Amino acid sequence: MSTGAALSFEGSSLVAPDCNYGGKISAIRATDEHTVTFTMCAADPAFEAKAAFVSFGIQPSEHLATVGTTKDILTNPIGTGPFKLDAWNRGDSIILKRNDGYWGNKSPYETLVFRWSTSGAGQLNELRSGTVDQISTLSPDDFDAVKNDPDLQFLPQSGPNTLYLGMTNTFEPFNNVKVRQAIAMGIDRQRIVDNYFPDGSEVASHFTPCTIPNGCAGEAWYGFDPVAAKALLAEAGFPEGFKTKIYYRDVFRTYLPEPSTMAVEIQSQLKAIGIDAEVSPMESGEFIGQASAGNLDGFYLLGWGADYPHITNFLDYHFGKDTKQFGASIPEIHEALTKGSSIANVDEAKPVYEQANNAIREFVPMVPISHAAAGSAARSYVKNANYRPFGAKQFSTVDPGKDTMIVMQNAEPISLYCGDESDGESTLVCTQITETLLDYAQDSGEVVGGLATGCEANADATEWTCHLREGVKFTDGSAFDANDVVASYAAGIDVSNPSHVGNTGAFDYFSSLWGLMNAPAQ
Repeated sequence: MSTGAALSFEGSSLVAPDCNYGGKISAIRATDEHTVTFTMCAADPAFEAKAAFVSFGIQPSEHLATVGTTKDILTNPIGTGPFKLDAWNRGDSIILKRNDGYWGNKSPYETLVFRWSTSGAGQLNELRSGTVDQISTLSPDDFDAVKNDPDLQFLPQSGPNTLYLGMTNTFEPFNNVKVRQAIAMGIDRQRIVDNYFPDGSEVASHFTPCTIPNGCAGEAWYGFDPVAAKALLAEAGFPEGFKTKIYYRDVFRTYLPEPSTMAVEIQSQLKAIGIDAEVSPMESGEFIGQASAGNLDGFYLLGWGADYPHITNFLDYHFGKDTKQFGASIPEIHEALTKGSSIANVDEAKPVYEQANNAIREFVPMVPISHAAAGSAARSYVKNANYRPFGAKQFSTVDPGKDTMIVMQNAEPISLYCGDESDGESTLVCTQITETLLDYAQDSGEVVGGLATGCEANADATEWTCHLREGVKFTDGSAFDANDVVASYAAGIDVSNPSHVGNTGAFDYFSSLWGLMNAPAQ
């Protein structure tokens, strides 16, 4: 880089009026062309793990200033990744082409195609027939058949996950904590795991899997006790139970392999304690949007797969102060989470997370059901088809031995602007196109370099300085620099930014993991 180029660079910045808005970030500054400094409102030891998550992908500042201000951003992503969007054939497929100008290791094949099917059996049939090369989810009933088929390979998925039964406490009768506690005791979670999940799955003792440090600090969840559940419902004023709905999206997921079957099982269990719940499937995008906004008047089945190996990923996203999913936030939970998120030492943080987990148990915003063992499959000729424990699969590392790789996932993406999406089908495609400052290793939860070679903290983790790779180009030909980082984060974090549009406008990951600046008063 010439001295003249360095002198001509004008760095942009995003600065919060103050830290009273409740978020993590005080300022983001492009201190030079290839350096970005994040000044935090308090210590954030999980900064690197969060900065590697796909929702914080970087797009060109010029692109965000134009397309980002409209819904066109949803179907027009510009990234630095190993692939670029070629076509989105609605209802059928998404076609990506290799980015021949990619700064890293280029894909060994030219075309990556995503198709989708909500049926696990349907996915496996296509894989067996050879019309697809890899599938996202395999029904537990088919694990052994795939392992014994010489034309296929079984792909274990080891990332921690949780299935839960959600409720929204702004609707009656879910605004009554005794009702929620009764439901916690009225669900036979062991029966669900024994009958619907593969070997190696576990009944959830806590919302966060125990493999995550401090995930299982505090008391274990309620045991199954339908007699006590009925008595507590009567004490809450519902001796004859009540009528409601169970919402779900009919999308095959790692944590929920057979959604409709599971919904009927929950329906049957609730009936046994006097609750008449109508099963109500919803379209995937509408379901996620309504659930995130806290608009579902009834029960709903949802789950979570780990994005990064830190308890903030599970708890802050779901139970933070600004999260609307379960209705009104609960101070006994979110105040502990705010405190815990600033403590770097796991042992020092343990008492705080005991407090948070015990409050989740006491107030029952949802019922954690299971941590599922899971697997998928690929044709035997596909090399390096294995999944990494954290982060979405990077298909540029796969070699199908031909020019085109066809992947079948569980649903059509909601959009390809993942700053404002949380569904795995969207983020899987986004991961191929846009990149983040940091990344996750292929075989562990270790954070490695991405668009930044690394980010370093000051002594108390209140300032993080990220050093960007030089010579990186976006697929539109523009050069990547520090202003693109500031613009991409500002579009997600700053509610007053013209590019803070997205799909639903919720920007759930930005909200829960960083906090939203300049949000209007509630």
